[in-house]
Amino acid sequence: MTKNETLKSWIEQYSEPLLRRAVYLLSDKTEAEDVVQEVFIAAFSSYESFEGKSKPLTWLYTILNYKVSDFYRKKYKSEPEIRLDHFFDENGSWKDKGILNDWDVSDKETELLDDENFNKTLEDCIEDLPSRWKIPMKMYYLQEKKAPEVSQELNISTTNLWKILQRSRMQLRECLELNWFAK
Repeated sequence: MTKNETLKSWIEQYSEPLLRRAVYLLSDKTEAEDVVQEVFIAAFSSYESFEGKSKPLTWLYTILNYKVSDFYRKKYKSEPEIRLDHFFDENGSWKDKGILNDWDVSDKETELLDDENFNKTLEDCIEDLPSRWKIPMKMYYLQEKKAPEVSQELNISTTNLWKILQRSRMQLRECLELNWFAK
């Protein structure tokens, strides 16, 4: 089989699983389609480096992860700074200390993660985060990258990453309180 025939076969076989994963990581079908297209372009360009030691889909997923990281890195750099006056007053004190209270969900925790409506609400809350928070959160929690790797890819300190993740979790908590737990 020639290089072109092989890649055409891969496109037919692997476009759907790659697109599903890209949509999961990016939460936008159009952007996911663009990234998957970039995956196949990169695969074509570096086809000779594929040694066949793994399955083609595994190799393509690896390329996809790099392309998603590139996408987030570019997007992160283009986003404006985030204001925190929603949570803190001018002295840096909490405006609403209730956000620090624990939820009483110990009995329901497993049920929540299996609840399709809760997961939809959670996804919507994640999408409502500012990009400068959403991007590191997705890289760390969805792509399961380690903190040093996320920090390096986004060119931020690890301390800054932990602060961003903390602020993201606070925003998610507030969103879930308003859109799920207050119901």
